[in-house]
Amino acid sequence: MKLYGIPNCDTVKKARTWLADNNITVEFHDFKKHGLSTELAQQWLKQSSWEQLLNRKGMTWRGLTDEQKAITDNAAAQQLMLEKTSVIKRPLLEQDGKLLHIGFDEAAYKKIFNI
Repeated sequence: MKLYGIPNCDTVKKARTWLADNNITVEFHDFKKHGLSTELAQQWLKQSSWEQLLNRKGMTWRGLTDEQKAITDNAAAQQLMLEKTSVIKRPLLEQDGKLLHIGFDEAAYKKIFNI
């Protein structure tokens, strides 16, 4: 199981703390250090809409030009995700290539982990 995100993101911190408190071990993939592969972005976009994957409330989004924000399809979203990984809603919880959850919600995590 993998958790994708940025270590200094408050929501990622909450998810990591919750996982640790519940003795759940996950591999952490830091977008800042390890980036995002085209293949992984495509895989996520097949499982979830770009509207769900892009964080349009964050500082990164607010700093984009109107042209960069003009996302209308998966190809444009993928390009933006690859160029600016901070625009991806986080954390993303994945297991064996399957996207389990986007963001952190304690109730959803409890359900995923049968707690």
